[in-house]
Amino acid sequence: MPLAPLRIGPFSIDPPLVLAPMAGVTDKPFRLLCRRLGAGHAISEMTTADPRLWGTAKSRRRMDHAGEPAPVAVQIAGSDPGMLADAARFNVDGGAEIIDVNMGCPAKKVCNRWAGSALLQDEKLVAAILAAVVGAVPVPVTVKIRTGWRRDRVNGVAIARIAEDCGVAAIAVHGRTRDMHYTGEAEYDTIAAIKQAVRVPVIANGDVDSPRKAAAVLAATGADGLMIGRAAQGRPWVFREVAAFLGSGALLPEPPLAEVCAILTEHVGALHAFYGEETGVRVARKHLGWYAKGRPDAAAFRDAVNRAATGAEQLAHVRAYFESLTLRAAA
Repeated sequence: MPLAPLRIGPFSIDPPLVLAPMAGVTDKPFRLLCRRLGAGHAISEMTTADPRLWGTAKSRRRMDHAGEPAPVAVQIAGSDPGMLADAARFNVDGGAEIIDVNMGCPAKKVCNRWAGSALLQDEKLVAAILAAVVGAVPVPVTVKIRTGWRRDRVNGVAIARIAEDCGVAAIAVHGRTRDMHYTGEAEYDTIAAIKQAVRVPVIANGDVDSPRKAAAVLAATGADGLMIGRAAQGRPWVFREVAAFLGSGALLPEPPLAEVCAILTEHVGALHAFYGEETGVRVARKHLGWYAKGRPDAAAFRDAVNRAATGAEQLAHVRAYFESLTLRAAA
């Protein structure tokens, strides 16, 4: 039976598959691509709550949502309740239809500012922040958390109950504590306990990297939806693969090389247009490496595209590489 749509306030997320917010990765070109390839929802890169930085080029790009399908979701990060409330209002005025509060980022530079997953250490501050943000805007507020700060203090259930009491519309949970970063394996028992403890929708996150793994995580957690992050890097079609399997049990074949080439050239071209050629060429390098991962001659391809000085040169290397892969496959 197909998984029911995920409800976030007035919005129906169908399929209930969410592109995880990832700083430096989930920019507008990538969000649009993942939505086209099967994601039901996509959340922006985290944007700072510090108003002094809203005018920077980076912030302006992260707050650019022109042409994005509804609902437009913006993730905000910070530690001051009043500042986060102001950031929520500012982003809603700029078109955000859902505000997501970052309480899951494990990055040292974020946690050192007592933001991201560092907030999980202070349950009173979590309550103050979420109450302030929910009270500040007329749109749904969601929150992204981890299971806790350390493996010896897993307080995800307590945090989730606080979030529900504050009026959040949905909770996404990464099945790792902050001290794990992205190492080891995600655990799902805590996500299952959170699902049992609250009535608001719960979205399971962590190591969802294939259709069968997606089904297993849903079975283990009872979650209302899934959030996919790193598995979409270089494989944005993972969303349609998961949606097909959850919907009908069908395992889609790997996309043909011609389609992968078309997706990649579309993606890279969109990056060049969004950032401008010089920055776009630089930003595209990591994506090109992800698309090539596990393919023949990937190292030589990465070297070529990393040395490319122009967008045209970079795209020419892409086409030549996939032509060579096609000839190899036909031989």
